[in-house]
Amino acid sequence: MRNKLSYIIIALAVSIGLVTVVAMTAEDVGEDVNLGLDLQGGFEVLYEVEPLNEGDEIDETAVSSTASTLDSRVNVLGVSEPNIQIEEGNRIRVQLAGVEDQTEARELLSTQAELTIRDVEDNVLLSGSDLVEGGASQNFDEFNNAMVTLELQSAEKFREVTEEISERPQGENLMVIWMDFVEGEDSFAEEAQKENPKFVSAPTVSEPINSSEVMISGGFEGQEGVERAQNIASLLNSGSLPVELTEVYSTSVGAQFGEQALQETIFAGALGIALVFIYMIAFYRLPGIVATVTLFVYIYLTVFGFNMINGVLTLPGIAALILGVGMAVDANIILYERLKDELRIGRSIKKAYKKAAQNSIWTILDANITTLIAGLVLFAFGTSSVKGFATMLILSIVMSFVTAVFLTRVLMRLIVHSGYLNDKLGLFGIKEKNRYKLSEGKDIEDLTTPWDRFDFVRHTKKFFAFSIALLVLGAGALAVFNLNLGVDFTSGTRADIETNDEADIDEVENTLNELGIPPESITTSGENTVVARYTTDLAQDEVTTMQDTFNEMYGATPMISTVSPVIGKELAQNAALALLIASIGIIAYATIRFEWCMALPAVLALMHDVFIMIAVFSILRIEVDITIIAAVLTIVGYSINDTIVTLDRVRENLRKVKVIRSEETIDLIINRSLRQTATRSINTVLTVVIVVLLLVLFGSSAIFGFSLGLLVGLISGVYSSFFIAIQLWGILKKRQLRKNGGELVVYEDEKTNDEKILV
Repeated sequence: MRNKLSYIIIALAVSIGLVTVVAMTAEDVGEDVNLGLDLQGGFEVLYEVEPLNEGDEIDETAVSSTASTLDSRVNVLGVSEPNIQIEEGNRIRVQLAGVEDQTEARELLSTQAELTIRDVEDNVLLSGSDLVEGGASQNFDEFNNAMVTLELQSAEKFREVTEEISERPQGENLMVIWMDFVEGEDSFAEEAQKENPKFVSAPTVSEPINSSEVMISGGFEGQEGVERAQNIASLLNSGSLPVELTEVYSTSVGAQFGEQALQETIFAGALGIALVFIYMIAFYRLPGIVATVTLFVYIYLTVFGFNMINGVLTLPGIAALILGVGMAVDANIILYERLKDELRIGRSIKKAYKKAAQNSIWTILDANITTLIAGLVLFAFGTSSVKGFATMLILSIVMSFVTAVFLTRVLMRLIVHSGYLNDKLGLFGIKEKNRYKLSEGKDIEDLTTPWDRFDFVRHTKKFFAFSIALLVLGAGALAVFNLNLGVDFTSGTRADIETNDEADIDEVENTLNELGIPPESITTSGENTVVARYTTDLAQDEVTTMQDTFNEMYGATPMISTVSPVIGKELAQNAALALLIASIGIIAYATIRFEWCMALPAVLALMHDVFIMIAVFSILRIEVDITIIAAVLTIVGYSINDTIVTLDRVRENLRKVKVIRSEETIDLIINRSLRQTATRSINTVLTVVIVVLLLVLFGSSAIFGFSLGLLVGLISGVYSSFFIAIQLWGILKKRQLRKNGGELVVYEDEKTNDEKILV
């Protein structure tokens, strides 16, 4: 009795200890998470590095030095976690999450920072090459007004320049200081007539100046003037850009958008996960409690691991974490369903658990690897938030395997080996009246299931006809409506403008017209958001004007995304390539682990699911953006996951068949395998659907399309696994049987001792 209790006490101590550690450190781990710009505001821009002068070439060194210059400028902004990456095609991606003044950040990044001192006729007197590197500073004059001090390399040259200027007539004896003077476009004569001229300052020189310092004052009044003076000094110290930076993609998210999206998504996810815990405990009793502990630890370890690799958490990343719960749940469900079957045929708890653990491990591994393939492809071809989603998905798969396989089995083994629960099968969801005696010699295929009345094979033609009808309807919808492609794929600009109360389209549209940037289409999104779309890229000054105007009107900075035609085309191509490579990878793995007759139907089924999801988006006119690609590849992973689990049971039943001599035997294997795995499939999809449905209902509108796509795909995935993939395998197998003259050796394994022929 003492030994029995010791195992239980150890299991309890481990569980309580883990939960306590998680509870005590969860807040610190949560605070260490690097939030993406879609969760805390900020902006992301992708620059194409192009030659400043005709004939110049852009090489790796030029791109690298440009990135270093941008990094120096970003440091001025005080952004805690700037992300600057060099990408293929002479591109530099800059992500600044949490930056407060996005307009200032844009100007600092894109400004050439080429200082010139000119006369009133725009002739160059001094250039940036005459300055001491890093010698610029922001100071204050005797009247406490901001000023910029520049250190010159040659005091003699400066004296000569000022002497020549001082001798000119009054009104012409000006030394005009410019930042980024554009030849052929800028001129002192024109700018001097404007209220806010482009040049920095134009002081009068009445006598030669003997000094190695230039002090620029005037035009720096107030706090804004101080900040402007600081920026000029910082830009000069960071160095000028010897190249031209062209924005090919940008997205800007106001802080209030990010905070609201974070709160909504976390609330929906937490509620969904809590319901999953309740469902698991209600359905699986004691094993469900073990699953709840391991899932709790899984979430903690995944976030902790994400911090260790300095991952940046985005909205799709949160969705990947929540969906990972579903995958971890699935691994537990596979084990527990096996355990219940072994207990029902009369095995003791200890032997039943040992058998269930052996039979479930490869099923879990196969299901996780196929989903991992989709995650790796996403990481390779995704950008920005999609890559963040892929990172979290991959980490979730690894951590779910560690917790659901290792930790779950450690706790279950302690409980089972205690022997304390040998006569308490009710804690495992088993009623004594539904259990055979081991002496009766029953096997798992002899067990009854809630699905025994349903003949899956008998209705094959009906489900094929239903699927064909869905595909034809979807094809028709795509032909008539096409997809409602967002700016990610079509190029252009999208602005999400949050109003105070109920969205007022007319007010927003009138304001945009007054600003000279009338939208080509304008709609509402949610209760208080207006979405304006443009088929062309808005210029940087137009974006700045829009943000400043609506921030002043509604107290919220609009979220603006701009995509150039080049990037839009590349995103579409990468999306198609990602889907193709993921499919090939899954076919290859399934063929190696199973057979081509199983791999091909599995991939056809997932293509069916992807098409159904796309058709629903076409019919409902939901905007398709880059995050939908993440949803598509997630569905690819989930669909194949479900199919693989069923195929694994088919393979197991085939191990018991030495020779197939009739088509009825194939039908029997299909029905038996589907009935044995139906409860697992439905429980798995229900736990995931609970979470995804709450994301659809209560999650951020920014990932509504993503969440809805997952919901449709999950339901379609279970349907296709039951009525498409396995049925297609049966058709292919029957053809093989006929070609072999009515006799087919389906599995040869000398290690299998319990072979028997099904008739």
